[in-house]
Amino acid sequence: MRTTLVYPGITGKGFDSLGQGMDSGWISHGLAILAACVKQKGFAVDLIDLRALRSWEDYREQLLGRRPDVLGVSMMSVDYDPGMECLRIAREVLPQAVTVVGGPHPTLMLDEVRDSPYIDHIFLGEAEITFPEFLMRQQAGQRSDRVIPSVHPDLDALPLTDHEFFLQEWRQRGYNSDSPEAPFVEELPPPFVTIITGRGCKYNCSYCQPAERFIFGRTVRQRSVANVMAELQELRDRYQFRSFMFHDDCLTEDRDWVMAFCRAYRSAGFRQPFFCQSRADIIVKNEDMVQLMAESGLKGYFIGFESGSDRVLRFIRKGTKRRDNLEAARICKKYGIAIWANYMLGLPTETKEEVMETISMLKEIDPDYYSPAFYTPHPGSDLYDYCIENSLSLIQSHHGYRRNPNPSEPKIKGVDYAFLRWALVESQRRTLPNQLKRVARRWRRRLARSSGLVHRLWQRASVGG
Repeated sequence: MRTTLVYPGITGKGFDSLGQGMDSGWISHGLAILAACVKQKGFAVDLIDLRALRSWEDYREQLLGRRPDVLGVSMMSVDYDPGMECLRIAREVLPQAVTVVGGPHPTLMLDEVRDSPYIDHIFLGEAEITFPEFLMRQQAGQRSDRVIPSVHPDLDALPLTDHEFFLQEWRQRGYNSDSPEAPFVEELPPPFVTIITGRGCKYNCSYCQPAERFIFGRTVRQRSVANVMAELQELRDRYQFRSFMFHDDCLTEDRDWVMAFCRAYRSAGFRQPFFCQSRADIIVKNEDMVQLMAESGLKGYFIGFESGSDRVLRFIRKGTKRRDNLEAARICKKYGIAIWANYMLGLPTETKEEVMETISMLKEIDPDYYSPAFYTPHPGSDLYDYCIENSLSLIQSHHGYRRNPNPSEPKIKGVDYAFLRWALVESQRRTLPNQLKRVARRWRRRLARSSGLVHRLWQRASVGG
């Protein structure tokens, strides 16, 4: 019995978009781990990644050429439309194939997909255990429920992520980059890869929770340091990667785990730089951990600053304050850690004065990378429910769940998006003193590199003499 898994993530950049940054240049770890679990049980499985295809006609041809017995589509809310089109076409051209869907959107919005005539089975939450068991029942001619609940696996008991599941398919479609996945910042040179060490988040931000707890459970589950090191060693042997990124929502939640990882990483001879996500309050409370991470290869933190207004931070249940954001930035600069600043504009109840507080905070932080978003109510979150209950949502289609700050796509009522258009630009405008500091830092780095090169050449010349 043959299974084909489909990644429909083309809402952002469309077909034929492989290698074009984050959303089109990275693997889906969910599908890559699921594929490894399916293979472990002895089933054949392949991939259709819409980002690698030219058109819907190309997709039809792929289905007819592969003729899977089971077609599984992973679906986030933003990719609902292409995901459903994948299922509709599959029902049309391969009516005997069993169609299944899983991922965040079916888990959080079950009623929206339950009655679709294009879907035979719906998998909720994590499916590393339930999906292979489903395939075994299918092969034996046994019945399965239409909606299959989640089973939370022991992460160390799962096979390692099958990175080649995506990369082999990409290569067949002409992907010939010198990097397995697309690098995105100068601190992370190719070959570049991504990994995930755990699932869940213990924090209670209203724009995320309780969606994440509904998918992964109430506790944070993390792979052992030894298990993560085994994956990094495999990736080093296979790809000789020069940098990587942790995909975890917040890698630094467990201080003891991070400290143990840093020691194991250095002991194993790794020096490759990496980025990960953290929180301002964690950075402020654990400067010694930050220092050890920097000494072990950390080159950048993704930090969800979100707002410069203490009232707004309380409203979204962030659990941090403006002063935490500023102090975290100071600590990052002390240890040479790049700052990737995530922040939102246009939150419910936010005033123009509070938007200006965010702008002034960003000018004081002077992050290395700006990552703004116009607040977008996402299904499954308390803030989404708030917007629905107060008739604030302006989202007309699933395409509107994109977090990109596009002034032509208003997200909620009561927000002056013309003002936000100005605020978006102003939030990323560096002050003259900060511009001069950055120029000076660039010149110092260049001089340091030049001095190092001269020193090495002098040593070689001295040895030769």
